[in-house]
Amino acid sequence: MAASGRLPSVAREVLSYGVIGVLSASTDAIIFWSLTTRFALDPQLANAAGVVCGITLSFWLNRAFTFRVRDRALARFATFWAVGLGGLALSALILQTGLSLGLPAMRVKLVSILIVASVQFALNRTITFRRGPDRS
Repeated sequence: MAASGRLPSVAREVLSYGVIGVLSASTDAIIFWSLTTRFALDPQLANAAGVVCGITLSFWLNRAFTFRVRDRALARFATFWAVGLGGLALSALILQTGLSLGLPAMRVKLVSILIVASVQFALNRTITFRRGPDRS
């Protein structure tokens, strides 16, 4: 911790992103589980639905609480979605690979969430929520 008793900025961002990520990933996973088990929806379609809901929730919460930016909301939302869609593609690839190996869909989904979340944090921190040179 910093001398002021507060977490350094990056540590606070990682912690906040993690908490919001758990909430968003839980939303994603619950939607995936519900659609595949309760409604017998194809796992890839259920994956897309869960990811879309998770991305949208994650953007608004991270914008407000993690990165605390208010400017360029539409541009940031579009960039966040681009990163999110890249994450969806990666998630779909991981899911398809796991399913083709005969692994349980939910286990593969959970592993994909961990991998995709790490990649997305790095991209969102450095691109989506980057602050201009005159901002701290």
